[in-house]
Amino acid sequence: MTTLRRWLTQFPAIGLLGPRQCGKSTLAKQLLTDIPRSVYLDLERPADLNRLRDPEAFFALHANDFVCLDEIQRQPNLFPVLRSILDEQGRNGQLLVLGSASPAMLKQSSETLAGRIGYLELTPFLLAEIADASGAGEATPWHRHWLRGGFPRSYLTDSDEASSEWRDAFIRTFVERDLRQLGIAIPETAARRFWQMCAHVHGQLWNASKLAQSLGVAQPTVQSYLGLLSGAFMLRVLPPFAANLKKRLVKTPKVYIRDSGLLHTLLRIADADDLLGHPSYGSSWEGYVIEQMLGQLGTSWDASFYRTSAGAECDLVLQKGRRLLAIECKVSTAPEPTHGFWHALEDLKPEQAWIVAPVASAYPLRKDVMVAPLATVLQEVQGRQ
Repeated sequence: MTTLRRWLTQFPAIGLLGPRQCGKSTLAKQLLTDIPRSVYLDLERPADLNRLRDPEAFFALHANDFVCLDEIQRQPNLFPVLRSILDEQGRNGQLLVLGSASPAMLKQSSETLAGRIGYLELTPFLLAEIADASGAGEATPWHRHWLRGGFPRSYLTDSDEASSEWRDAFIRTFVERDLRQLGIAIPETAARRFWQMCAHVHGQLWNASKLAQSLGVAQPTVQSYLGLLSGAFMLRVLPPFAANLKKRLVKTPKVYIRDSGLLHTLLRIADADDLLGHPSYGSSWEGYVIEQMLGQLGTSWDASFYRTSAGAECDLVLQKGRRLLAIECKVSTAPEPTHGFWHALEDLKPEQAWIVAPVASAYPLRKDVMVAPLATVLQEVQGRQ
């Protein structure tokens, strides 16, 4: 909320983007309660949409009001009109638009409102945002958060069963309705199969040809599916580290299901016991850690993974200018890094490295390499901003 308020003093318009059901509308309505002259329109409601039949007349009527347009991706033809209105009024903090698609998918907005709009991404609940996450029998908040994911209605339910049912319904609705509303023309069956296949290769190097063969479609089609689901905030494409270290670096990205709860539903993981015995146990933890790190840091650090043909590897490399931080994810309570991780540190020479594991407290493994719980590493990296 603090960042949103600050940006409203710096830009004529703010785009608050994120997946469906992550809390964008709730946050916007909370903001509007503190703004005396404000108008909220949900473009999924026919009555509200009808009020924008003549957008120029609507904005003329509300020239001195703060306007919020929810689900803006349903009316991309509004963006050219919004540009002229923002320019005519010539003040910051005029407009807030909420959307379930990335700026790349809202091409018209990025082209027509360039220089007039700032984009903020709202994620589902992050571990750092959970004020009272410890339920009965839980020692630390990350257990439930990792299993259920961060979508508010999934995380806050009374039971794991209810949470799983909500996520299953979310996936079904997203495939059957939301993709179409985002203008994504993927057949429902193909979309669900593709999403499930991505869950099974979660945290692995992307192999478009293999997935295309399994789906029975062309490789460019699979690449387009990847871009579309990434643009809808369902997948994260983590690029390989690209600095010139005179090493033969892997050039293929990794792909992750962004929300750990959705990953577990797609993999038919219903509870903590299922997760503990599942082959994706380790890769699920890796994706969870990476998403929590990047969700908290935003775009302040460049993120990648490191892997060479010789076997050196590190799960997450954060880079800001010449500064490098290295993060390895191990789900064991007694983590033992591989030789590949130590070789990666020799190549990268980061200022600090962490091994994020479900341990009770942090301890040094060697100089500048710490084993630590996720919450500790989140605080440490945040402090290095």
